[in-house]
Amino acid sequence: MESTFSCGNYMIPPRMLSEKSILITGGTGSFGREFVRLALKNFNPKKVIIYSRDEWKQSEMQSLEEFKHSAIRFFLGDVRDRDRLELAMRQVDYVIHAAALKQVPAAEYNPHEFIKTNVNGATNVMEAALKAGVKKVLALSTDKAVNPVNLYGATKLCSDKVFIAANSYGSGGGTVFSVVRYGNVVGSRGSVIPIFQKQRETGTISITNPEMTRFLITLRQGAEFVLKSLGDMVGGELFIPKIPACTVADIANLVAPDCDWDTIGLRPGEKMHEVLIPEDEARNVMEFENHFVIQPIQTFWGNKIGIKGGTKCPDNFTYASNINTVQFSGEELKLLLKDFIPS
Repeated sequence: MESTFSCGNYMIPPRMLSEKSILITGGTGSFGREFVRLALKNFNPKKVIIYSRDEWKQSEMQSLEEFKHSAIRFFLGDVRDRDRLELAMRQVDYVIHAAALKQVPAAEYNPHEFIKTNVNGATNVMEAALKAGVKKVLALSTDKAVNPVNLYGATKLCSDKVFIAANSYGSGGGTVFSVVRYGNVVGSRGSVIPIFQKQRETGTISITNPEMTRFLITLRQGAEFVLKSLGDMVGGELFIPKIPACTVADIANLVAPDCDWDTIGLRPGEKMHEVLIPEDEARNVMEFENHFVIQPIQTFWGNKIGIKGGTKCPDNFTYASNINTVQFSGEELKLLLKDFIPS
C-alpha cells in the first residue's frame, strides 16, 4: 500500500509533487507563500516557480530564509501577458492559479482593470497551459463568485467558467482544469478581523450587522485543501471544503470585547450570509466526508467525474454560512482567533 502523510484533515501521498515542476501565479501573495511552505516541507518538488508582477515582493520573498531553496525560481510576469506565461510554463507539470485583483470597492471603480486581470488573465493562463502541455491547472475562486452582486464576484464567476469549460480542449490525455472555492481567510488583508483589531484602539468598532454570518478558514487549511484537490482532480470539478461559520457578533465579542458598536448596515456588494453552493447548483453536487464537488453542467468532453464516489445532494440543497453549516463553538473560535484577541 502506498504511504501517505497527514495534511490537516487529508492524507496525501508524498509522491504527488515529488520531482514535479509547479508554477504558482500570484505566488508572492499570502496564499502563494503558504502553499510553497507546504510543498517544500512535505514533498521533494523538482521546481517551484513563483510567477508574479511585483519585483519588490519577489525580492522580499527571496530574502527570507525559508524560501532560500534550490527548487525555487522567481519569474517576473503578469497574467495579462500570454507570451510570458507560455515561456514560464515550459516543462511545468502543475499550475496553481492564485493571481487576481480582489478588492471589492476598487473593482466597482475600476471594472476594466479587474476584467483584464481576472477574466482575460484566466483565459491567458488556460491557453498558455494548453500550449505548454501542463498536466493539471487548479484555479482559486471565492464565495463572491456565487450569485455575484459585485464586479469582483462577477469576474471570478467568469474565471471559473473559463477553467471548467477548458476541459473541452484538453480532453484525451491533455491538460485538465479544476477550481477550488472557499470563504474568508482568517486575518487576510481587508477582512473584518484585522479591521476590528485596529478599530478597537478607538473604543468603537464599525459593524455591518451583528447577525451576519461568515465562513472562516485559515491560510494553512486553504493551502492544504488546494493540495488535496490537486491530487484528486480529474478535470471539471469545483471543489468546496466543509468549513465552520460564525456570526460577526461572535468575532466582535472576541477581537474587540470592550468596544462599543457602530452598526452601519451592509455595504455595497455585501451579502448577509455567504453562499458556497446555491440551490441552483444543487443537482450537480456530490458530498464527501470533508468537502463537496460541483460537477460541470456540460460533460461533453467525456470527463471522469464520479470515479471518486461521493453522495448526491438533494435538489434543494444549499451550503451557506447560515444553512447546512457547523457553527464554531466559543472555544473553537477563540482558538482560531488567538492571534487577534487582546491579551
